[in-house]
Amino acid sequence: MTFSVPDELAKKFVKRVPARERSKFLAMALDRSLKQEDNALVRACLAANENPDILAIEKEWDAISDRIAEPWAAAPKKRPKRASKTR
Repeated sequence: MTFSVPDELAKKFVKRVPARERSKFLAMALDRSLKQEDNALVRACLAANENPDILAIEKEWDAISDRIAEPWAAAPKKRPKRASKTR
């Protein structure tokens, strides 16, 4: 993997984290950040599930049938042949 980071951040990173610990440091930092994002998403979903407006919309969607009437389902399979014009 290749990453680009701002110069100032790269300088701090190289200065503070020993060379042999950089991969581990980045792995832990990424893991922590991804977990925070997951937790934020879970909190947002929980909050949405408690919102009366969202619950009302969800109830409306649940009332929609899974079967959708296809307008072409009743259409004939083949076009009728046209009468040929003779002159």
